[in-house]
Amino acid sequence: MSEDLRALADELNASFAKADLPARLRLLRDALGGRIVFTTSLGIEDQALTDAIRGQDLDIEFATLDTGRMFPETYDLWQKTEEKYGFRIKAFYPDAEAVQALVADQGINGFYYGLAMRKACCHVRKVEPLARALAKAQGWIVGLRGDQSDHRSGLRYVEYDAARDLIKASPLLDFSRDDVVAFCEANGVPVNALHEKGFVSIGCAPCTRAIQPGEPERAGRWWWESEDKKECGLHVAEDGSLLRAKESAQELAQESAKELTKS
Repeated sequence: MSEDLRALADELNASFAKADLPARLRLLRDALGGRIVFTTSLGIEDQALTDAIRGQDLDIEFATLDTGRMFPETYDLWQKTEEKYGFRIKAFYPDAEAVQALVADQGINGFYYGLAMRKACCHVRKVEPLARALAKAQGWIVGLRGDQSDHRSGLRYVEYDAARDLIKASPLLDFSRDDVVAFCEANGVPVNALHEKGFVSIGCAPCTRAIQPGEPERAGRWWWESEDKKECGLHVAEDGSLLRAKESAQELAQESAKELTKS
């Protein structure tokens, strides 16, 4: 099965290169017989994808990871998006007991004090809920762009995600930020009010700031860390490879405890 999906990923990757955004989404839907899940963070890229998917009434499920630490503006946009497009975005929340254990271990904002502690928080609030959102899915759509970071510049339109055994598609991979903004403006797509205040890449409130002129797009995410570490674990593991499916919250908690001892 995995070899079939690898071959299909290669075929779709070649087809995406010659297609526009709506056609890429149709190609993916036509190629996969199983569930396709689009995970939206309600950032401007994901809003563009929402418009393109809903505009064609494609059979693609919407999911968002509500970490419990999102900006009020993000929740406002969530409501506006559902009202404009007439549907519900399914929310996946972190396990309550896991959050309680995390906060008891490292404090409410312990992620500021070490990379392992931050990754433990991301694991509880994002990675584990994502696993539930993608359970039994055959396809996964994300809003990654190749020019967002050095790591992402090496991605393909369509990949076989071995850790999750599914097809992962980035239909906006060759879009620039300006391309996405122009698409949203042309189609009347609602976007996060924080974008007008210098927030380019928007995640959890404690881990996101506005960027300064000349800074790269993701400079406002986990700004206290080095540039090569700025992924939450949804797309890569700490070493830059795909996140290991067997990587557990217990392993990350052990690393977190070590960081706490050092601080």
